Amino acid sequence: MALDSSDKSRTFKVVGTRPLRPDGIDKVTGRARFGADIVAPGMLTGRVLRSPHAHARIVKIDTAKARALPGVKAVVTRADFGTVPDAVADILDNCMAGDKALYDGHAVAAVAASSAAVARKALRLIEVEYEVLPHVSDVDAAMQPGAPVLHAGRQDETVPEGYSQNVMSRVEFGHGDIDKGLAEADRVVERTYRTGATHQGYIEPHACLATMGPDGQADLWGCTQGHYMVRNTCAAILGMEQGQLRVTASEIGGGFGGKTTVFLEPVALMLSKLAGRPVKMVMTRSEVLRATGPTSSSSIDIKLGMTRDGRITAGYAQLRYQGGAYPGSPVDMGSMSAFAPYDLENVKTVGFDVVTNRPKAAAYRAPGAPMAAFAVESAVDELAKGFGLDPLEVRLKNAAREGTLASYGPTFPAIGLEATLEAAKAHPHWDAPLGENQGRGVACGFWFNFGGDTCVTLNITPDGTVTVSEGNPDIGGSRASMTMMAAEELGIPYDKVRTIIADTGSLGQNEVTDGSRVTFAVGLATIEAARNAKREMCKRAAMVWGIDEEAVEWVDGAARPAGPNAGKHDPMTLKEIAAIASNTGGPIAGHYEVNAEGAGVSFGTHMVDVEVDPDTGSTKILRYTVFQDAGKAVHPAYVEGQFQGGAVQGIGWALNEEYIYGEDGILQNAGFLDYRIPVASDLPMIDTVILEIANPGHPYGVRGVGETPIVPPLAAIANAVSAAAGVRMTDLPMSPPRVLAAIQGQKGA
Repeated sequence: MALDSSDKSRTFKVVGTRPLRPDGIDKVTGRARFGADIVAPGMLTGRVLRSPHAHARIVKIDTAKARALPGVKAVVTRADFGTVPDAVADILDNCMAGDKALYDGHAVAAVAASSAAVARKALRLIEVEYEVLPHVSDVDAAMQPGAPVLHAGRQDETVPEGYSQNVMSRVEFGHGDIDKGLAEADRVVERTYRTGATHQGYIEPHACLATMGPDGQADLWGCTQGHYMVRNTCAAILGMEQGQLRVTASEIGGGFGGKTTVFLEPVALMLSKLAGRPVKMVMTRSEVLRATGPTSSSSIDIKLGMTRDGRITAGYAQLRYQGGAYPGSPVDMGSMSAFAPYDLENVKTVGFDVVTNRPKAAAYRAPGAPMAAFAVESAVDELAKGFGLDPLEVRLKNAAREGTLASYGPTFPAIGLEATLEAAKAHPHWDAPLGENQGRGVACGFWFNFGGDTCVTLNITPDGTVTVSEGNPDIGGSRASMTMMAAEELGIPYDKVRTIIADTGSLGQNEVTDGSRVTFAVGLATIEAARNAKREMCKRAAMVWGIDEEAVEWVDGAARPAGPNAGKHDPMTLKEIAAIASNTGGPIAGHYEVNAEGAGVSFGTHMVDVEVDPDTGSTKILRYTVFQDAGKAVHPAYVEGQFQGGAVQGIGWALNEEYIYGEDGILQNAGFLDYRIPVASDLPMIDTVILEIANPGHPYGVRGVGETPIVPPLAAIANAVSAAAGVRMTDLPMSPPRVLAAIQGQKGA
């Protein structure tokens, strides 16, 4: 849908303001109901037995003693599920292991009991005979021909000879002639960069409540980023019709991509089916870290050529991402996004999707892109500084612009990268003085943004208030944004609109809340639903006035005669039209269903100052500024929060966070005491600069903003630490021991 020409210079009354968030009071008073808050009469407690081994064949499971324990109402193993469609086979296998346990924490059985204590005791009574197998958790080691194989015979034909069967597929993007471009360069940098696997770190663990009746009808409540996805997936796994299962999304205590799949839900439904009672399941923090999707760890080779004046002549990257125990790492998106900020004549990326004995990777804010940006932006920085060039000027010289042929194929429309770089160059932060052992880093980042299936209903109530029903869980302020766009379009106050998240039985299919799609796609549908309602209200006013519908227009919340030829009639407000709706044709509503396209790509530039203690290797973040194009900032406070949140998570990823596995393949830091996410004392105030380059694919020019803020931080911080420490850092996280070793190694070199 094209941006209305009349809206390109539109002056908004509600959009762009900062009203109170509609869910704020419920959340600060504890009234909001999260996944673990849902209860039902006769509810049982579900618990999962998990593998203590990184890789083991399940020889036998004996559940007799657990079933005989008083208070145990159901026990589930993989045998209870039977054969499922190929599309969900890996998902089920991740929820309940089949022939093999593929990682430490892999679910192998589950119980439903009258209490948590009985459930825990029942788990101890389940006897599992394992044949322990060799394991592999490092991505490069997993690719070697002699590596232990997780899935024999499933390798894609795209993989060339010479790799183990753990390499599941290969992707390639680019254009031009890499060798020719490298030959034109005055200097070529070749480096290998590595990043650790990091968890999304949401505060609320996974939780759900399932109930299935003897008639096959089922209800499921839980914390998820996509309850339609949960419905469709669980229905396929349990052999149900989708209409038999109604899923309601609770409030969600963080997701960041980690709640875009299922873990407990099919198990809870099966337990409920067997027990004939509701079953509630809540993960512990250890289970969350051991068994739910972190992002991939990665190993990336970069070859980048540049001339003395800062022109990039060629860029090549080989990206190796491990996706955990099943295919599906985000290496394709990493490969597409790696060089996306640059207008390059010669560019090529090759990506390998690799399985390892780790929990299956899940999305984490711009999945795949932060690791790729870390590698490319580090190499750009090294070349720029090697020539004594300004890192921002080098990026401006090579920046992708409208009309650029992107490294992954399409030609960019209007984009905002250049605007973010110019804003960074003009910002006081860029020229601020630095002290001893301090360094400044910059980096750019990119995300695609998505649209997809979206369905919205807007109902006008008899008293003139409005309810918007949408099908996407609110994880980033979408209720406020939808309320604002509906109020803007209808010309009524913000507080006269309420947005609710409907269950799966109330609306048509809606995609998952991910990919920065909701403000764009659901916003587009909300605006169009409001426009449909306006057309109906103009029709009702025309009926009252006895004139043609075409002679009525909607202005400032009221139907008005379109011109003097339409007669002299006082405007009829939305409230007035709603009050007489029963007499003019019945209830008034607006609906809109769409597979939204035209999401508009997103770019950002980050700038950070750090101080490195040369005696300990400890890094302190001194100052941080985010520059990003939002298209149109519907609720600027939420946009700033997204910018800041991505930066904070990037700081954790860059400096401390990683999954640490022992030689036995067991996760060593399965808790927030040992898996260290940033706390307030680790962070400075994070400044934000919102740019607004309208997205032509949205009626108000909106672009998604949630993913891009996590893409530049890894590289920006690495560039700053490298400058402060005097040595190029290529492995993340840059923990104090790693930085200290690099400093000492540089001194001894």
